[in-house]
Amino acid sequence: MSPGKRCTYRRPARALPLLATLFAASGLLRLSGETGERVTGWIGAGYAYAAAEVAGTDDSGCEMPPDVAAVLSALKERDSRLQEREAEMDARETALAEAEDEIRAQLDQLVAAEEALSETLAQADTAAEADITRLVAVYENMKPADAAVLFEEMSPSFAAGFIGRMRPESAAALLADLEPQTAYSISAILAGRNANAPKDEPAER
Repeated sequence: MSPGKRCTYRRPARALPLLATLFAASGLLRLSGETGERVTGWIGAGYAYAAAEVAGTDDSGCEMPPDVAAVLSALKERDSRLQEREAEMDARETALAEAEDEIRAQLDQLVAAEEALSETLAQADTAAEADITRLVAVYENMKPADAAVLFEEMSPSFAAGFIGRMRPESAAALLADLEPQTAYSISAILAGRNANAPKDEPAER
């Protein structure tokens, strides 16, 4: 530009309204995922178009007025901050999804461990019941006098547990060979257990 020539900057008619619109749109950007990316792309394209519009309206070598340059710079800076915030939100969502997957995997492991423990306890109960059944059969097949010697050494409640499982005739023969006090204690325990058992009501005539 020759000395003395006045530099006249022609303010673009479409650029400033477009910049104002982009500024408002960037302030309302609260979207995420594919929609947020599209809107961010549109705003970025709008910035580029506005910059080209501003730059293309003057071919005289004049500098852009400070107010227009400041608005464009502020819009670009705001767009950069929005993109950074969107990246942070995406990273946070990814971290939350990974944490949820880890918690879900731990819950699955706990459920599997609980099922395995329940199965083990059930097998243990079954094995214990089988052992008691076999032991009752052994006592039933013993001579009552020999079995009575063993039952005298047991506590009444423990002995009652076996006698209550024996056949009535085997239990009667064993009780007959026990000491009267021992037989009475075992009988009292068995009677107390049976007292809480449901009774059949007599049929109405």
